[in-house]
Order: sequence, then structure tokens, then C-alpha cells
Amino acid sequence: MNNNQDNKSIGFTEEERAAMRERAQELKTANGESAVLAKIAQMQGSDRAMAKRLHEIIKANAPILTAKTWYGMPSYANKDGKVVCFFQSAQKFKSRYSTLGFSDAANLDEDAMWPTSFALKELTTAEEKRIIALVKKA
Repeated sequence: MNNNQDNKSIGFTEEERAAMRERAQELKTANGESAVLAKIAQMQGSDRAMAKRLHEIIKANAPILTAKTWYGMPSYANKDGKVVCFFQSAQKFKSRYSTLGFSDAANLDEDAMWPTSFALKELTTAEEKRIIALVKKA
């Protein structure tokens, strides 16, 4: 939610409202891998390349997870339908970087504090190895 200079709430951004509308639509319709692939195809440049590669990594290394859209972005859910991990494109939210995130259903707990999302500017072999380990653990 955006705040003005006086720290008074001025509401959601247009991008946030659009994501909420997409989530409401997702709840009304069945979606799956074809919806995820369609969302990835709509992305531009590096967002599309990263989302496509993440989709391949997750499908190959965590085949138990089911692809679905979540707030208009690719996500992957467990057998109970709970989203375990998701991708947010930088372009959609006008961010400096894309994000790979994990929900509490991922059970990535480590000690008293652990990361639940990662900024992505590109996917190298090192990042791919780390992502593979995380999705296998999730």
C-alpha cells in the first residue's frame, strides 16, 4: 500500500488493485499449467526467461507441486492446494528486480530466522543450484 509524505494511507497502487482483481478471477475459474504458461508468455524479456526457467526447474525437481496462477503470477502448490512457491515479475509491479518467494507451507524453517523471498536479476548456474535445493526441501 502506498503512503504519502505524512504517512497517511492513500490506498493501493493500480498494479496492486489489478493483482487483486486477477486473484478474484483465479478463485472463480480453474487454472493450472496452461494458465501459468500463458502468464509467462505475456511477460517481457528477462522476466519471461527467468519465469520459464524457474517453471522448468520446479517441474523437474519438485514434480509433486502443481502449477497455478496466484495473484496473476506463476505459483506452485502442494497436494493440499497451498501455494509453496511463486514468481513475481519485476515489470508487473514496476520493481527493480523479480522475486522468487516461498510461503509458510514450504517449511523452509532454519533456526529463528530464514529468508522467504529472493530478489532475482538473472539465473546463473549457482542460483539454479540453490533454487533446486530449496524447491526439493519445500
